Amino acid sequence: MATPTFEQLLEAGCHFGHLKRKWNPAMAPYIFMERNGIHIIDLYKTQAKLEEAAKVLRGMAKSGKKVLFVATKKQAKQVIADLAASVGMPYVIERWPGGMLTNFPTIRKAVRKMTSIDKMTKDGTFDNLSKRERLQITRQRAKLEKTLGSIADLNRLPSALFVVDVLKEHIAVAEANRLGIPVFAMVDTNSDPNTVDYVIPANDDASKSIELVAGALVAAMAEGLEERKAEKLDNEAAEAQAEAQAPRRERRRVRRNDAPAAEEAAEEAPAAEEEAPAAE
Repeated sequence: MATPTFEQLLEAGCHFGHLKRKWNPAMAPYIFMERNGIHIIDLYKTQAKLEEAAKVLRGMAKSGKKVLFVATKKQAKQVIADLAASVGMPYVIERWPGGMLTNFPTIRKAVRKMTSIDKMTKDGTFDNLSKRERLQITRQRAKLEKTLGSIADLNRLPSALFVVDVLKEHIAVAEANRLGIPVFAMVDTNSDPNTVDYVIPANDDASKSIELVAGALVAAMAEGLEERKAEKLDNEAAEAQAEAQAPRRERRRVRRNDAPAAEEAAEEAPAAEEEAPAAE
């Protein structure tokens, strides 16, 4: 797991914050200096925080936990969608559906509705409907796909959230905080870091900056998934070996159990021979 170098972060523009007049004082520990009225983020702290977050997310991925990626701003949408999909994680890049976490059963119901429409299409029920009904259902399916298609496989609440721009995604962050779900986030100088569990101070407006930071986290998660896969294969191999050795151990156990009986039989044989003449 390679954390981006200082030069890579600098080249991606991760150090550019917002105008001084728009800053959030809580971000002071992460600000290096001010230049031309713009705050400059301390990239050494960005590196350290990024490495810490990557380590935790790697462990989560290795444990098989789901992390929900949230980024609805234009410059982050496609980047986050591609990265999250590459590691099989759910993501939200359209408008955040209010209550998605705090009212999760309702969201699951909407996803099931989407599944039932797909089933209608496959079993021929859809063809028996009128043209108007088919049009209505098709539009409903398209709308559900746009907002919930990327979380269709999320059967339970995510174990964590990764957010780009906590100011824009404040509803998602608030819901996660309320439920005690840890939040990983790129936090710019105009945002409040106190609502985030794992702060990554960085420019959350530039697509290059977002791609570099999110890419490093996703790479760490990919490593965790590979380790999980390798462990699973090792466990399966060990189980197969144990099953193969089981009959051999059973044969040895039977032989050990039969040994005392054989000794008793051998001791009883001479005694029987001695008693034989007496019987005559």
